[in-house]
Amino acid sequence: MTHNVKEIFAGEAPPAPAALAAKVRTLAPSMTRSMQRVAEAVAGDPAGCAALTVTGLAELTGTSEATVVRTARLLGYPGYRDLRLALAGLAAQQQSGRAPAVTADIAVDDPIADVVAKLAYDEQQTLADTAAGLDTVQLGAAVTALAAARRIDIYGVGASGLVAQDLAQKLLRIGLIAHPHSDPHLAVTNAVQLKAKDVAIAITHSGSTGDVIEPLRVAFERGATTVAVTGRPDGPVTQYADHILTTSTARESELRPAAMSSRTSQLLVVDCLFVGVAQRTYETAAPALSASYEALAHRHSPRGRMR
Repeated sequence: MTHNVKEIFAGEAPPAPAALAAKVRTLAPSMTRSMQRVAEAVAGDPAGCAALTVTGLAELTGTSEATVVRTARLLGYPGYRDLRLALAGLAAQQQSGRAPAVTADIAVDDPIADVVAKLAYDEQQTLADTAAGLDTVQLGAAVTALAAARRIDIYGVGASGLVAQDLAQKLLRIGLIAHPHSDPHLAVTNAVQLKAKDVAIAITHSGSTGDVIEPLRVAFERGATTVAVTGRPDGPVTQYADHILTTSTARESELRPAAMSSRTSQLLVVDCLFVGVAQRTYETAAPALSASYEALAHRHSPRGRMR
């Protein structure tokens, strides 16, 4: 089963104005350079672009009318007219008194207070973008599969491996059998054992991490339900994913690499999955969670630590 960007967003309603900027940030890395210029223009100056005809926007960005129309469709709009309406809505929202965004990169000589402010803004924007772009239908389907799973394998390396561990730990505390795998050899040998009632989750910001794709492919071929949590909805990992959960592709800088920005959006998706599963399995999840708290309670008390 293969996926491309056009297939992923086919049939969806056009994104709301608030989600437009998030979709631009998510899809821009997979666009051609000319389409990126159009996408960056509409996200950077929605009011100005909303006033332009398709010819005017093509001239502004040094592209063609066909490129403008293709970009509009890739972003989820039937045509350029629909994109202009969304741009007008976005411009109106931006002019409603909202405080200006902190967008500057962190500099080596920034005071620590500025570093805190810039990181806080970037984290907030990443979370907002991920929430705006997350397909709740796909999320619901993944939750349904997890809630009924016999066993859950989660693949991730590097920073994504930490997120995989976080999800596994959460699921274990509500009584599900979940295993995180960061070793590619162990991941594949475990994936071979998966069956139709099992679930495999691959977490990869780039969507092209071979050590994560390989076990997901094996799980897919064994009949397990597969889920990809990725910042690239057209990445190779989605070829083997029954359900795709897209995370925000946050802006990187020299002092804020992808490993930091991607982890923020991945953890939001992980929390959404966990809460969704806990809701579906509440009758068993609530007692299991309570039992885990009680089992660890003595470790958090002064008396317990002195034993």
